[in-house]
Amino acid sequence: MPERIREQIRVGAVFGPGPCIHPVWFDWRRRKHTVKEVTYHWRHRAGNALLLHFAVTDGSALFELIYNATELEATDGEAP
Repeated sequence: MPERIREQIRVGAVFGPGPCIHPVWFDWRRRKHTVKEVTYHWRHRAGNALLLHFAVTDGSALFELIYNATELEATDGEAP
């Protein structure tokens, strides 16, 4: 069962070409995770905020990263 985390995290990402964002790594609980694959991505609005969701794997676990494009913040949504 996934665990809801909702902690602010540091994320390294490549922006572009165009409006694309590609997460490359993220730090969560003092551990750096390299993104091996983005398995799915989607977006939605929560009020005025545009939230970009990325389902990513580091090769051993699946994580949901959420980027708030309005506030310029990244959070970890769920982890196994």
